[in-house]
Amino acid sequence: MPAALVMGASRGIGRELVRQLLAASWQVHATARADAALSELQAAGAMPLKLDVTRPESLAGLGWQLDDVKLDLAIYVAGVYGPPHQGATAPPTQADFDAVMHANVLGAMQALPLVAPMVEQAGGRFVVISSEMGSIGGTESSHGWIYRASKAALNMAVKSASFDYPKATLLAMSPGWVRTDMGGEDASLSVEDSVAGMLKVILARRREESGSFWNHAGRQVAW
Repeated sequence: MPAALVMGASRGIGRELVRQLLAASWQVHATARADAALSELQAAGAMPLKLDVTRPESLAGLGWQLDDVKLDLAIYVAGVYGPPHQGATAPPTQADFDAVMHANVLGAMQALPLVAPMVEQAGGRFVVISSEMGSIGGTESSHGWIYRASKAALNMAVKSASFDYPKATLLAMSPGWVRTDMGGEDASLSVEDSVAGMLKVILARRREESGSFWNHAGRQVAW
């Protein structure tokens, strides 16, 4: 039975990843911060792990919680958008900047060296949920510029780390505009379709494609 780790599984894309992987007979380790979410994950059939990616001491405990599990798939989903109105006509506050960068970039960069060796043991895939808003080549406005900067930084972290873990496939994935708490009700994709598409794309990627950026529909995204 293949093993997966979903970091940030309390709701939205993370919760749906857990559901679809369990339905496909994966063993799923799933993280959340709140005890209620952990209980729900356990009831669904996942192996719950308490984790707060904004706290380094919590991340440091992830290794012993997994106890040398070989991971065929690890997905870092945790992230925040920040304030709703962001643009280059007004400077970000330090608090907003720090909150977004900490969750979206620092958390992933601290998790990766802990988890990637477990992925290498299985020759598996380590994936971060990014966004096409982090594509420099595809940028057409400054809307969401703190979030955009965080996802561009996250993409660089994945691309550069891919050279250090040659036995794993490291990928950045854009889920599209999804109807979640972050995406809103007007988004064009259901969470079910987004996750199904991403899993299909992720599992089709080969080792030589490590360090690349894709969307849920299977299109490679410009950095």
